[in-house]
Amino acid sequence: MSKAQSPIGHTKAGPGEYNEPGAKAVRPREASTLIIVRQEEQPKILMGKRAASHKFMPNKFVFPGGRLDMIDQRLRVDSDLQPSVLQRLQKETRKTVSDNKLRGLALAAIRETFEETGLIIGRKTPNLPATSHTGWRDYFAHGVTPPLEAMDFIARAITPTYRSRRFDTRFFMIYDDHIHTDPEDTGKASGELLDLHWLTLTQARDLDLPAITRQVLDIVEQRMALSKAKQFQADAPFVRFIRGKPVITPLSHRT
Repeated sequence: MSKAQSPIGHTKAGPGEYNEPGAKAVRPREASTLIIVRQEEQPKILMGKRAASHKFMPNKFVFPGGRLDMIDQRLRVDSDLQPSVLQRLQKETRKTVSDNKLRGLALAAIRETFEETGLIIGRKTPNLPATSHTGWRDYFAHGVTPPLEAMDFIARAITPTYRSRRFDTRFFMIYDDHIHTDPEDTGKASGELLDLHWLTLTQARDLDLPAITRQVLDIVEQRMALSKAKQFQADAPFVRFIRGKPVITPLSHRT
């Protein structure tokens, strides 16, 4: 698969964002995030500000998301990712990575969004899984299931090597048709993200953003220019650093 230098290399990064002084190389943790697109005359996305106390990206505006939990990989729901989405997720992964884990990354994005924003992304279903996990139990109490079939995988990025905290993050995108609750009601948010707001892409670009978040905004804009059917067929850029230089690999569902 072809590789090229990523434009992220030309995106202004904050101090220590690409290389944290004194940090040793650590293994990245699996994580996922969700970009929710509100379909208005000027489309909006939901973002929040990380607290100053966070060791990873303090004070930066980001999309809701977080680390993959074991329960996310084990949970069985009555929906599935579109084949093209799952095929893109499978690219550039070890052979030992199961499809359940890849679906789990999408589920983690739904769960973390629920916990961090209070918004429920889901569709009504009578087939509710039983679980002892607090977050998922509270989510299923609303009578919904994660709409995996509506989730698009649009990007993957691994934090540069010399950072004290690193993540291998998959970025998912979904439209507001699948918000089960009032999109303005974030009163039950955990508080992990501050200043939750629906923002136009122009407004978002004026904020203090991590470099990869700024690039994902461009990907979202490119995605929205396509028909929804074609969006699910489009490649997902994989951004990583090789020998200190940013490199992008297009992940395609095609062989």
